Amino acid sequence: MAEGFFNFYNKNPEYLAISAGIKPTISVKSSAIEVMKEKGIDLSKQRPKMLTLEMAKKAHKIYTMGCIESCPLTPPEKTEDWKLENPAGGSIGKFREVRDEIERRIKKLISELRLR
Repeated sequence: MAEGFFNFYNKNPEYLAISAGIKPTISVKSSAIEVMKEKGIDLSKQRPKMLTLEMAKKAHKIYTMGCIESCPLTPPEKTEDWKLENPAGGSIGKFREVRDEIERRIKKLISELRLR
């Protein structure tokens, strides 16, 4: 969801969000696809990606969802933990709640980076 929001709102072609994890699932959760469609963002063609050391090295900034302690690939000097609850297994309402919080944080991030 964060990748979708950042790449949707970002107007600076020098920046691109890539979402990745240390234990990616086979596919994006259907509930995530559904709630993002409600915001006009299509995640249906996205595939979960494994976070690699190369990705971490190239990243300007890394944001985690509450798993910073369990991810050895995230350099502390450029990692911020957003401490977001993983909505997987939760209700569609939980997905919307997490989606809205991610959207709020992404908009704030873009504003701070003056990317618009």
